[in-house]
Amino acid sequence: VQLQASGGGLVQAGGSLRLSCAASGLTFSSYEMGWFRQAPGKERAFVAAISRSGGNTYYADSVKGRFSISRDNGENTIYLQLNSLRPEDTAVYYCAARNAYGLTLQFRRADYWGQGTLVTVSS
Repeated sequence: VQLQASGGGLVQAGGSLRLSCAASGLTFSSYEMGWFRQAPGKERAFVAAISRSGGNTYYADSVKGRFSISRDNGENTIYLQLNSLRPEDTAVYYCAARNAYGLTLQFRRADYWGQGTLVTVSS
């Protein structure tokens, strides 16, 4: 199984980025997918999750209203649209997969992790 995250970069506060995570080696539509992030000196934290069909999503309070998660089951890819970025959003962003119904990634361990993509927000 491979989860390949991309789309990170350097952006000014208030700007936007779109992250992608392409999955291979798994039955993509059977997996809840999500994003986590790890800021310098901090533990990895949940950001957002999307159900198998894409019909349900869940966000950490810190990103609610600014970030949007989506998926394309035909392309085996998930996306994270990051808007109104703040310096505190600076982190390595990881995609994750869990073979589960519903939204469980904020509570349960992921089955697979991507390698991460760095987002840096300057003030």
